[in-house]
Amino acid sequence: MASEIAQPQSPETAMHDLPNGAPVTDHTEEPPSKRARLDDPSAPDNNTNNASQRSRGIAPVKAEFIIPRATNAEPEPNTDDAAEAARHEEHEGEEAGKKKKKRPTGQNTNRTFGSSQDEKGLCPSRVFTPEFSPGVCQWGERCRYEHDLRTYLKEYKRGDLTTFNGVCPVWELKGKCLSGWKCRLVGSHMTERETADGRKELVLIEDEERKQKTQPLVPFAVEDGTVNIAPMEAKIALNRKKVKTPRADAYGTWLDRTSRELEKVIHNRHFDEGGEVESKIDEAKEEKEENRARYIEPPFLPSEKRRIYFGPETPVLAPLTTQGNLPFRRLCIELGAQFTYSEMAMSMPLIQGYKGEWALMRAHETEMLPPTISLGADIVQGYGHSKDFRFGAQIAANKPWQALKATEVLSTYTPHLRVIDLNCGCPIDMVFREGAGSALLEHPAKLERILRGMNGVSQEIPITAKIRMGTRDNSPNALRLAERLILGGYESSTLGLGAPGVAAITLHGRSRQQRYTKQADWEYISECAALIKRLNSETAQVTDTVREPDPRTQPNGGKTYFLGNGDCYSHQDYDDHVNNAGVDSVMVGRGALIKPWLFEEIQAGQYLDKSASERLSLVEKFAKYGLETWGSDEHGVGTTRRFLLEWLSFTRRYVPIGLLEYLPPHIQDRPPAWRGRNDLETLMGSSNYKDWIKITEMFLGPAHKDFKFEPKHKSNAWDGETEG
Repeated sequence: MASEIAQPQSPETAMHDLPNGAPVTDHTEEPPSKRARLDDPSAPDNNTNNASQRSRGIAPVKAEFIIPRATNAEPEPNTDDAAEAARHEEHEGEEAGKKKKKRPTGQNTNRTFGSSQDEKGLCPSRVFTPEFSPGVCQWGERCRYEHDLRTYLKEYKRGDLTTFNGVCPVWELKGKCLSGWKCRLVGSHMTERETADGRKELVLIEDEERKQKTQPLVPFAVEDGTVNIAPMEAKIALNRKKVKTPRADAYGTWLDRTSRELEKVIHNRHFDEGGEVESKIDEAKEEKEENRARYIEPPFLPSEKRRIYFGPETPVLAPLTTQGNLPFRRLCIELGAQFTYSEMAMSMPLIQGYKGEWALMRAHETEMLPPTISLGADIVQGYGHSKDFRFGAQIAANKPWQALKATEVLSTYTPHLRVIDLNCGCPIDMVFREGAGSALLEHPAKLERILRGMNGVSQEIPITAKIRMGTRDNSPNALRLAERLILGGYESSTLGLGAPGVAAITLHGRSRQQRYTKQADWEYISECAALIKRLNSETAQVTDTVREPDPRTQPNGGKTYFLGNGDCYSHQDYDDHVNNAGVDSVMVGRGALIKPWLFEEIQAGQYLDKSASERLSLVEKFAKYGLETWGSDEHGVGTTRRFLLEWLSFTRRYVPIGLLEYLPPHIQDRPPAWRGRNDLETLMGSSNYKDWIKITEMFLGPAHKDFKFEPKHKSNAWDGETEG
């Protein structure tokens, strides 16, 4: 059974039956979790001679685990950022009469998954009802679905899964399966009873005791334990343009009027001496004051919004395109992540009520619990820990009105958000060409206006920003940009608007041009951290000047948090960044995808050499969470399999600590062909996508005949993700 496979292996030989019938033998003598401490004087990492022997860019796998490769073998292509555009290209339509040019992509992108569905579906009026008490079908004879329950179960529905001990994980947890008769494990929660007239009737079973035990962790969670579910009526109204956004409209109008006023003021200041110039300036100032008098301040100024906290004990999971889904975030929360973000959502689809984009805001109730904060943490005054969340949303926009409207509808329909983060660092071409993502780095005044407007309409939800060093190599502008986001730019000081009120800034230590081809520049991140620390503490430098910050526009009582991002792959990396780079916390992206127990390592302060069976148990847990999220019917199983395969394309990059000659491991290092300490470990490190499918079949059964996972390139592509 799958649950038996997922149990940790003993030091002795352990046998598992894989789908192809090959046994898996564990030849190791180590305990399941071998812990290698760096503070051990005998550890290889402390040996400078060993460090000098490392080959740059190549994982130092021990010789006995290396598989010799043919000399004419093709090298792995460098496509570390190829996967990031896959999801967003779905929103980009092809121009009329033109064929879209497809760029070379990696093994993790642009797959055609086919459809995972029953041969003939069961009518919705029959899904949850007993056999002889069906609901009324609104379509009658025109209905294209099956109405006879026994016929559906026998002829059209795929057979029950034999994994999870044959018990539906959703029913086992909640006492009720939300997929009803369509569940692929319906045999565990159905029975046949005899009616008064002697007939045999099929009925679904609900366990009242289990239902009582699964009370929601937070009062605003729905039946399946999720939050931030926008009502369908709201999505329909948004799609039909019937939802009003009064705060965004009023603020946008005021911003436009202020921009025109700013142009007048700046233009008049370029005149030579003369009384005419002074009179024009005076007229402009009078008009500016009249304009300001017509502006109504938002109900929540940055100083009045919820306080947030980032600290050394709060590692953050980055917004991840495609893979930042609810099951993966839930898994990372269990392993020690303190904050998570949604996948990057585009503003226009949110405003237009697209279901797919609003689904990104869905969070699990465990993400609504307060973070774990150490005693004596340096938190700002007024911070309410009991009211804090772990989940925030990230959006992308190229125009102020889009960002404002998206922020207002998010704060209205999904109010349980820790922050709303503006993506100013996404490097993918589609987003950049539209003027969103990292394109905003080239327009700092526009970016400031967007963030100021978002603060004006987000009610009590704080606003944050995630940026890159710049758009081009050798010309970073993040330092100037960070100063503008904390104090406000020249335009704002001219009009006396104060700071834009950004509660936190995250800097990814690469430029847009670098993508993921070079190591993150933590020296530059350290410079930016020092600047922000000075701006937070030495306000006297701008006191009594035109740039003196208005206390009402200061978030968190005057403190802007600063997070670093890039290439964090071990607890040693994390501690070094917090202690030496001076960041408040570190945002982890690809490192968590490759080994989500990185958060455990950060908490424990040591490496964890997870055995293959322990890692497989995490895969099983992801599969269970996927069925709870997307359903245990055929469609839900197919969706779970798809996202599990996407995740396995990253986990296969993990080289176990016990196989390495030297520590620490580097995320950019690529291993030579290697074999594991047992067959299962070798299988989980395979670069062949067919082996990934075998792993999913351990828990989700054989894939549907229409399911496809054919990569465009079958080479050993080294794929990456968007850290939004």
